[in-house]
Amino acid sequence: MTEAAPTGALGFDPAPGSPAAVLALAAKLRTSAASLGEASRVVDALVSRSGAWEGEAATAFRTALSDDLPRYLRSAHDSLADAARRLTSWHDTLVSHRTLAARYASLAAAATTPEALANARRLARELAAQHATDARRVADALDSATDRLAPKEPGVLESLWREVIEDPADSLSNLSAVLGLLSAGLAFVCPPAALAVMLVGSGLSLAALTMHASDPKFRKPLKDGFTKGEFDADFWKSSVTLMGDTLGTVPGVAAVATGAKAGVGATRAAMAVPETSALSGLGAGAGTFARTTWSTGNTIRTTESPLSQWALRNAAPGVRDTASVAVPATGAFTAGMGYTPWAGDTTEQTGTAVDGTRGVLEDAPAAAAKFSHAWSAMRVR
Repeated sequence: MTEAAPTGALGFDPAPGSPAAVLALAAKLRTSAASLGEASRVVDALVSRSGAWEGEAATAFRTALSDDLPRYLRSAHDSLADAARRLTSWHDTLVSHRTLAARYASLAAAATTPEALANARRLARELAAQHATDARRVADALDSATDRLAPKEPGVLESLWREVIEDPADSLSNLSAVLGLLSAGLAFVCPPAALAVMLVGSGLSLAALTMHASDPKFRKPLKDGFTKGEFDADFWKSSVTLMGDTLGTVPGVAAVATGAKAGVGATRAAMAVPETSALSGLGAGAGTFARTTWSTGNTIRTTESPLSQWALRNAAPGVRDTASVAVPATGAFTAGMGYTPWAGDTTEQTGTAVDGTRGVLEDAPAAAAKFSHAWSAMRVR
């Protein structure tokens, strides 16, 4: 059968398309589907440990292998195989349509009366409408197969949620860093709100520290560094994260510890009075705990790093205010780098270096000063 367009006396092609090109594309899709099917079977065997590959390399491969990869390979295989089947079916339909189109073109060419020519063209227009409907149906089916071919890029909110679900401990650490910036900003307009945010952020750091410390995967790079000398990127990332979590807990823990000591003392003093009831004694202790925690926390919030105080000793107040926000802003920025589209090993290592430097030069001295104040307050009480 010829591939030429059967227009002739019809004046248009009722069934455009190349059956040979469609058949060639279907064959290529079947070949690709077969390759993906074989790859899927190999990966499934490696993941299920049913193959012969064992040892450290195999274990490392299975650890690094994404849980989604086997599912994506199967989905891609099924999608391409489905597309090949639909194209093969479309090839048969296209051949049938073009056969009819050639017949109607012949009728139009052989017509000896206007009525015969009009009838041939009417049949051709009906065929063109049916051809367009069938083509749209195949196109929609192929679009559906393409949608299942590979995972779509997640949106921003979906990416953020996925990061939170996959690594909640890191997410708590990052959120604590963001709250640190928020607290620094609120200090200029609403100090009580800044203190409340600081205490919440400190609580998140404590939760992150607990989760990280209990995670074997998090502890492994630290252990390997100290026992095997493997001071790689993972070691430094875990070390800096652990330092950040620990330093972040200091303000809240110090304030609460000071308040708790004062509250216990107030409870004991109240209970020592014979006519005081247990409920009254507990109430007095609770009130003292709240007031002391709040006052100590407020003092801790305004306690600066000795190093920063020395470096900015001759600076104007505006410069000191800017610096007080710049440091937590750096922490919030590095915390958000992992959620950006360009996140990768380079950004992660850069963030680790920045956080480590900031922790040693600013956060650690500041935490030491805050702890020292709280310790002095507890000793007095």
